[in-house]
Amino acid sequence: MKLNHTFLLRIAIAIILLMHSIPVMLNNGVNDFGNLYLNQIGFSPVGLPLAWAIKISHVLAAICLVFEKYVKWACIITIIILIAGIIMIHGKDGWFVVGNGRNGVEFSFLMIMVLLTIMYPSGLKGKMNKL
Repeated sequence: MKLNHTFLLRIAIAIILLMHSIPVMLNNGVNDFGNLYLNQIGFSPVGLPLAWAIKISHVLAAICLVFEKYVKWACIITIIILIAGIIMIHGKDGWFVVGNGRNGVEFSFLMIMVLLTIMYPSGLKGKMNKL
């Protein structure tokens, strides 16, 4: 485990991903998300396997971040899942998670920005020239 300048961000995101995954893996929440949400909005019959794939990817991403292995892939996959969550679930509720709203996109937005920072710890200089 490397203690470089992204260490604290990697640990923080890993904890968030684990806490967002493991409890719902143990309390039937993944099954409910797959069967009662994903299958109902058109993902049937793959809603349940997709829900499990999402949660397992979170656990694997957390492990990758902690041990600094396959970090870019872990970040990219997690960002794609977060963007899908914004589009499918949180976007309709606006910006705020709490306060002036509920269940909005602000937390997902922050997670995406932190994951991008982990992927590009020196910023996007030089990356923007290639676009």
